Amino acid sequence: MRYYIIGDKETVLGFSLIGIEGAEVETKPQIMKAIKKAIDRQDVGIILITERAAEQASDIIENLLCDKKRCHLILSIPDTKGPLKGRRSLEEFIHSALGIKV
Repeated sequence: MRYYIIGDKETVLGFSLIGIEGAEVETKPQIMKAIKKAIDRQDVGIILITERAAEQASDIIENLLCDKKRCHLILSIPDTKGPLKGRRSLEEFIHSALGIKV
């Protein structure tokens, strides 16, 4: 099972440095196309999408989460600009998941 990242140029570049493929997106049509591409790939099981991209495509993501025929985990993460207001930072995600401070 592979990861796939959808987001801004800097975030996608950062994840590519650790071997995770992805798509740079800015507009809702680009986001929709990237999500479809990720879902259609048999080797992708976890889709990481930046909060700002997820916000633009929340209706599409909601439909995918309710689709029982597909088995993908879609996680919304902060991008290089930081978390949206009221959301956890990437460091807080890592600390809660792994128990280490970055």
